[in-house]
Amino acid sequence: MALRSLLTAAERSQVLAVPTGDEDLAAHYTLGEADMSLIRQRRGEANRLGFAIQLCLLRHPGIALAEDSEVLPELVTWIADQLAIPAEAWGEYGTREETRQEHGREIRAYLGMSTFAIADFRQLVEHVCDVAAQTDKGLLLVESAMDFLRARKVAAPVVGIIERACAQALTKANRRIYATICDNLSPEHRRRLDGLLLRRPDSPLTEIGWLRQAPLRPNARAMNEHIARLTTWRALDLPWAAGKLVHRNRLLKLAREGASMTAADLAKFEPGRRYATLFAMSVESMATVTDEIIELHDRIIGRIIRTAQNKQNQNTLASRATIAAMMRLHSRLGDALIEAKETGEDPFAAIETAIGWESLAESIAQAKELTRPALEDHLALVSAHFTTLRRYTPAFLAILDFQAAPAAQDLLAAINVIRAMNAAGTRKIPDDAPIAFIRPRWGPLVFTDNGADRGFYEFCALAELKNALRSGDMWVTGSRQFRDFDDYLLANPDYTAMKNAGKLPLVTANGGERYLQDRLALLSERLHQVNVLASRDELPGVLITDKGVKITPLETIVPQHAQPLIDQASAMFPRIRITDLLMEVDGWTGFTRHFTNLKSGQPSKDKQLLLTAILADGINLGLTKMSESCTGVTYAQLDRQQASYIRDETYSAALAKLVNTQHGHPFGAHWGDGTTSSSDGQRFRAGSHAESTGHVNPKYGTEPGRMIYTHVSDQYSPFHSKLINVGDRDATYVLDGLLYHESDLAIQEHYTDTAGFTDHLFALMHLLGYRFAPRIRNIGDTRLYTPANGTELSTLAPLIGGTINTKTIAAHWDEILRLAASIKTGAVTASLMMRKLGAYPRQNGLATALRELGRLERTLFLLDWLQDPGLRRKVTAGLNKGEARNTLARAVFFNRLGEIRDRSFEQQRYRASGLNLLTAAIVLWNTVYLDRTVTTLTSNGGDVDPDLLRFLSPLGWEHINLTGDYTWPRANQIKPGKYRPVRRSSKP
Repeated sequence: MALRSLLTAAERSQVLAVPTGDEDLAAHYTLGEADMSLIRQRRGEANRLGFAIQLCLLRHPGIALAEDSEVLPELVTWIADQLAIPAEAWGEYGTREETRQEHGREIRAYLGMSTFAIADFRQLVEHVCDVAAQTDKGLLLVESAMDFLRARKVAAPVVGIIERACAQALTKANRRIYATICDNLSPEHRRRLDGLLLRRPDSPLTEIGWLRQAPLRPNARAMNEHIARLTTWRALDLPWAAGKLVHRNRLLKLAREGASMTAADLAKFEPGRRYATLFAMSVESMATVTDEIIELHDRIIGRIIRTAQNKQNQNTLASRATIAAMMRLHSRLGDALIEAKETGEDPFAAIETAIGWESLAESIAQAKELTRPALEDHLALVSAHFTTLRRYTPAFLAILDFQAAPAAQDLLAAINVIRAMNAAGTRKIPDDAPIAFIRPRWGPLVFTDNGADRGFYEFCALAELKNALRSGDMWVTGSRQFRDFDDYLLANPDYTAMKNAGKLPLVTANGGERYLQDRLALLSERLHQVNVLASRDELPGVLITDKGVKITPLETIVPQHAQPLIDQASAMFPRIRITDLLMEVDGWTGFTRHFTNLKSGQPSKDKQLLLTAILADGINLGLTKMSESCTGVTYAQLDRQQASYIRDETYSAALAKLVNTQHGHPFGAHWGDGTTSSSDGQRFRAGSHAESTGHVNPKYGTEPGRMIYTHVSDQYSPFHSKLINVGDRDATYVLDGLLYHESDLAIQEHYTDTAGFTDHLFALMHLLGYRFAPRIRNIGDTRLYTPANGTELSTLAPLIGGTINTKTIAAHWDEILRLAASIKTGAVTASLMMRKLGAYPRQNGLATALRELGRLERTLFLLDWLQDPGLRRKVTAGLNKGEARNTLARAVFFNRLGEIRDRSFEQQRYRASGLNLLTAAIVLWNTVYLDRTVTTLTSNGGDVDPDLLRFLSPLGWEHINLTGDYTWPRANQIKPGKYRPVRRSSKP
């Protein structure tokens, strides 16, 4: 029997939690007439109150009252008030243990409940075992067990017994999962899986170590190596369908657990667990390699096109002197010919005299050279890279199984033609080869007098393949990121059932089209309202003319008279090392408890070692350098901590704890109530080993980099972050942070800058229940859209961009709702759908209809923006908080010149998560000490204007020592409930 603990102390308290709010108390603990009649039969106020409390606790949360049980005062008061008994009587109850036990038996009989017995334990294990087949989260298992006992009217035993039953069920479920997979593995399959743990010839790597390596660079060599990896995975010829017999969560957990271990550790597993783990790793790794091959192709094609574009730009710059000389020459020629015409002179003689025939011939030759296709369109220059493509494209096209929607069938046919030519070794493009996919820009390059050019035809097909895979017009069998668009969404029967029951998790719960009609009516009303105000010149700070719109810039958000208080508070912060800060914050919050062991689910026993590994991520020092900077710490120790305790989900849970603490701190209310937020991307250069994994965005120059996209609440808490490519538009990831953070924040309104909005996002944000308010640069260039033609809006006419295609929205209304519901329920991530919907050249009905709905919502927002200066001020203030947080992050992430240098994407994600956790800890620490600073100033007779407290910021770091040796105190030097003394205000 498994005896290990499944719950942390906080989770154990959560399971037994008794509600304290008036609404929850009323819902769970309102006594009925039958209850009151039974209670009145007790003699004495203490017995009646104690009897009633036992009755309530057995109903919810379903636990018996033990001798040492602590009952919340709120519950005692609530029940005492119903009985008209003083709450103090509770202290007199239970002096006789027999009385409490007798009451318990009578209440169980009254409620029809039985006492928990050994038979109930066995049934509980079987029930939880079914749940454990889907998740191994201890809290979810225990909550499921409690629900099971309530449904069967069995009085719950102490949590330890329930926990033991769940642990036993989890062990049993694990064995069933191992057996389910192994039953499908033949002896030959097992031999092949064991072969993954052997070393490769002439290599220090094991077979599985080599197979799980990420590609180094986006080039033909790396592509062929990765194709070889996919070929090797497929050669195992495992029963891949067996992976579908195990819940996705458990299969992924098995794969992650195996990935965190060495080959030697895996070899020590008992056979069932070893083969199941290796099978799960194989399933996940094969899908990962497939996706990486497609991403490599995307990057290679993109790099070739960028290289051609840069070459064209260089040629253009290099030819400036030649063009200038030609212009001067032709200018003299033109003057000579005009003069010859006016004087009647022989034009040929004029040419000979002015420039000479040899100069003219040379100039014409230069003009022909400068106007050749390569200099007119950079795509002509990609021909220099055809050899590079030929090194990998035959194998690339052969190993992937492409499928296509009707819109891309012609492209799929072209891919099949190229495959056939590769197999036959032919060079000439067949006369009947598909050409409908070829865009006009490619036409002059592909079509020649001798037929289609093989190189340009193939490159055009490969470039369009890249676009089609991005948009979802084509997909690949066995891929996770490039599947059929419809496969990502809720199954139609599930969506229909939700809609018919009126339970869509959207602003329109029943999905009725009446909702859309109401939005259009609101838009019409608001357009007329703003048009009238504009005609009277009554829009505050806004001037609309025939040339567009001009908005008066806002004044400085922080008033000058607040600066003395800001400076004074900053000078009073205690000076502290970053290590001490983390220890102190952990003492307040216990956030390190959320870094649980991948296998046991228990927190780390060495808190300081764990914090050292987290700090290595957060300040971008890395484990190697951190081990050199910490006395008594080795790289191997840090590596084991990271492998066992640091994962995306543990970082998220720990971050949520810090954010929740910040949200609950009274001083945080000065900045906001936690219902608004902003998001922004911050670029970090990719250097050293990571340079080949970085992406280039001309906005940031030619150096490769990575972007960390962070969501920040109005209380300054960075509650979500994600590592993304610098080439991706910010708007792709806005919804991810709002939907998938784990904190208690209930965000209602969200701000971004110009890069953070698209029409698709406007539509989805509204359907999912968020108020979207981006700060749009050059708002005069942003168009308004009206519900119908013929609307009289004379003053707003310069801003009107057209009408909304309501027929398209209505025709695809169900598809829009299904997409939004799929995102809300977690069937698919928002960023994946946003990327596909916005990908060029997708023009399907859903994308078009969603864009039209987005235009409606964007117009409503712009009308508010024109009319409400308060909204403009709020958005600016919110974005300023995010930008200031980025400044703090840049200061913290200072090692390695602030560059991301890790080769693997997983390690890069840990850098981003560690940085966000560290900034959240600094924000919380600063908030606590800002509160103490203000309290000190007030208690010393200082005059602190409460209205100025909102201008204080918890983003300073001058008082924090981020550099040097990282040493940890043996224990938290600050006792519970105590704080460091603030400095005197006179000492800056």
